[in-house]
Amino acid sequence: MRRMTAFIAPLVLICLLLGGWEACCRLLAVPTFLLPAPSQIALALTTNAPVLIVSALATLSMALQALALAALVSIPLALVVALSPILERAVQPLAVTLQVTPVVAIAPLVVIWAGLDHPGRAITALAAIVAFFPLFSGAVTGLKSADPDLERLFDLYGATRLQRLWRLRLPSATPFLLEGLKVAVGLAIIGAVVAEFVAGSGEAQGLAWRILEAEHQLRTAEMFAALLVLAVLGAGLHAGVQAVERAVTTRWRGMA
Repeated sequence: MRRMTAFIAPLVLICLLLGGWEACCRLLAVPTFLLPAPSQIALALTTNAPVLIVSALATLSMALQALALAALVSIPLALVVALSPILERAVQPLAVTLQVTPVVAIAPLVVIWAGLDHPGRAITALAAIVAFFPLFSGAVTGLKSADPDLERLFDLYGATRLQRLWRLRLPSATPFLLEGLKVAVGLAIIGAVVAEFVAGSGEAQGLAWRILEAEHQLRTAEMFAALLVLAVLGAGLHAGVQAVERAVTTRWRGMA
């Protein structure tokens, strides 16, 4: 019963919101270019489904490449930092600086460095920069969260740094890595979209370009359709990471 309620309650709320939105647009005769009704958005979504699917796959591809690139850089760096407190103090300010710098501010430089003929490279690099910090921060925090009693036990048995890292700290860091991954997935999507906006090139053919294209022609219903696809894409990736997290947690509890 609780599961049914948890499923039905948000569904009912969404239906009520969409019904109120549809009624207001019809009763107040709101212009389509200003705010399209949900029925018009559904029509635009159906009509442009093939193009939107191709664009969604392009955005997904760039976001996943960015996420993989961020993981390849952040996790090994976190492992090295975990072995040396001096390196941690040296690297942490640079990582924080990279995080707080708006991606829009550095996007023109990255576009130039990647080459104006290769906007996909710039978009992937910018999305990777955005996704870097949650992965790095989660890995560092997790590697430092090992049980102090187990740390003393490893000291008692004379474990080396690598043994301590592999057998104690990495298992302790896994939940933090997964939590950082959940944040990084959403940021990778956001970074890819923002980077495509800034790149201003249609060669990447992602969802951001579809939004820009519809905006220039005042096709607001198509803009909402692209936004809906983008939201579903982000929610799907987040749900996928949550499923992996639940599987890992269940396995650990079974082994405990």
